[in-house]
Amino acid sequence: MPEIPLVPAHWRFPAHPASVRRARQAVAQSLPELLRPRLGGDLGLLTSELVTNAIRHGACGDGEDLVEIVLWPADGHYWLAVSDPGTGKPVLAHPTADSESGRGLILVESLATAWTVRPRPTRGTSVIAGLPFHQRT
Repeated sequence: MPEIPLVPAHWRFPAHPASVRRARQAVAQSLPELLRPRLGGDLGLLTSELVTNAIRHGACGDGEDLVEIVLWPADGHYWLAVSDPGTGKPVLAHPTADSESGRGLILVESLATAWTVRPRPTRGTSVIAGLPFHQRT
């Protein structure tokens, strides 16, 4: 009999700055207790950066938009997908030393084993990033 996978954790938050903290807390609390010390910080930072980007760049600003988050374990990683209704494709920026923004995806690039941007089947964009279960050396 095949192993039955875990059901992904799933949340929707209003596209509002207050949702960043709530999303980070929800994701951290969904991790198994034994993995929180190893993955909680990096996963929290990924969540904060991706949700902030979704709110800033993917929401229409009409107050009705939601940011959707899915977290699931697969292939030795925890995968985080943050989706917004926007159609733009986030790109890795190269900010100057005095730039006040543009470093979010640089953090994602440095923390995640792999990450990508995918259009959603109906509307919007998802950024997906994976963190390995094991401790980095």
